[in-house]
Amino acid sequence: MALADAGLQPENLDLILFGAAVGRQPIPATAPLIKDLLGIRKEQVPAYDINATCLSALVAMDLANLHIGAGRAKHVLVVSSEISSRALPWDDDPATAGLFGDGAGALVLGPSVEPDRMRIRDFAMETWAEGYDFCTLGAGGTRFDLKTDRLAFEQNCMFRMDGHSLFRLSRKRLPHFIQRLLERSGWTVDDIDVVVPHQASPLALQHMIRRCGFHSDRVVNTIRDTGNLVAASLPITLHTAREDGRVQPGSKILMIGTSAGVSVAGMTLVG
Repeated sequence: MALADAGLQPENLDLILFGAAVGRQPIPATAPLIKDLLGIRKEQVPAYDINATCLSALVAMDLANLHIGAGRAKHVLVVSSEISSRALPWDDDPATAGLFGDGAGALVLGPSVEPDRMRIRDFAMETWAEGYDFCTLGAGGTRFDLKTDRLAFEQNCMFRMDGHSLFRLSRKRLPHFIQRLLERSGWTVDDIDVVVPHQASPLALQHMIRRCGFHSDRVVNTIRDTGNLVAASLPITLHTAREDGRVQPGSKILMIGTSAGVSVAGMTLVG
């Protein structure tokens, strides 16, 4: 659907990026499988994964933009897919488990030569590493050894989140980050026509609107229908804004979100 919307065929792609918190498996990356399923046999089309948890798709968009700007690629496919339901802590933390959903999104980036296409203006990202343990899915990497400590491995196969600590850290840092990003773009809060936020939770969304001074009718809210789709959240919310007719030629768009780690990232675009 994304390729059709861009008027392209798989063979027109120069790079494939899969951006998600949890891919199909640790090794190999998921992007080569997507390339294979698309039937692309050209070896010069690299395919690899980007993991910035909830911000993976947005970071992949920035990386795609850098590749295009450097002349290394003309058309880049970004795919994000999350199946959160595989690792939700329903037994001991249903309040957290109930926030999440499953979903997938894809988009194509290319040279900004068509007037009816969105254009990236700026991107920024910060990491607040003191929140490293606020959101975790511990098993599946090198931290827990299935052979020597099977119990610890199994106990850490479920997602864990300290929502209160994450909320406090984001509440303190996010408004200033957004202000700096908008200043770099030469915009103010009142200039923004469409805010496309990561759908972390209903509470987080409402707090961001109040704390950052956004007009609530300009913020795209999908969480009550989809839940938190992790990395797929931002591309799906952007797609919803387009489908609803909220993105018009010349619209000033802000994509913004936080992720485990803890990181925050934002991108300004012009419709």
